[in-house]
Amino acid sequence: MSATPEDVRQALSSEVLGDRLRAVNQIRELEPEPAFELAQSAITDPSARVRYAAVSQMSSLGTQDLPRAETILRDRLLSDPEPDVQAAAADSIGGLKLTDAFEDLQQVYHTTPEWLVRFSIVAALGTLGDPRGFDLLKQALASDESLLQVAAIGSLGELGDSRATELLAPFASSPDWQIRYRLVQALENLGGPETHSILTQLSQDEMPQVAEAATNGLQSA
Repeated sequence: MSATPEDVRQALSSEVLGDRLRAVNQIRELEPEPAFELAQSAITDPSARVRYAAVSQMSSLGTQDLPRAETILRDRLLSDPEPDVQAAAADSIGGLKLTDAFEDLQQVYHTTPEWLVRFSIVAALGTLGDPRGFDLLKQALASDESLLQVAAIGSLGELGDSRATELLAPFASSPDWQIRYRLVQALENLGGPETHSILTQLSQDEMPQVAEAATNGLQSA
């Protein structure tokens, strides 16, 4: 039998962590309105695992009340002591396209020592769609962390700023095939005549996945 909102509410107030974890996951089974209300209470839970699960659900539940969701997510991004929760907040901010939170994302990116949080912010900037994100993504692209570079390449493609093509071109010769593969996807999103020669080069890539993706990109251009 499915849990009711009252069942979930009671379980969220339990002193037993397992009960609260089960309850926060049961929120997904509820109608959006009560689910949004209950997720808000779970976001202040003492357990980072419960907070993470609740914050992660805000990307879908936040549409019930975007201003309230923005307040909650910006608070968790800036104040939560757990990097996983901050990262989930960044993801949800991007998913909900809360562009007013851009300066918070930028601030945390430059101040956090946690690579996971930086990675999530860079990935979120693509879905956020705010043109102000271009300069931050340009910085991330110059990082010596390959996962951060991969995320920046993807987000630059999503952002759709044609200036990104020149920045991305050198990655066609990256020794990391996953970076080259992500580059193909980004170039497809960017489009434009400048991407054609890069995709042509990558269509001859030694890694079949990259070559196939680039060939498909040329055919659909």
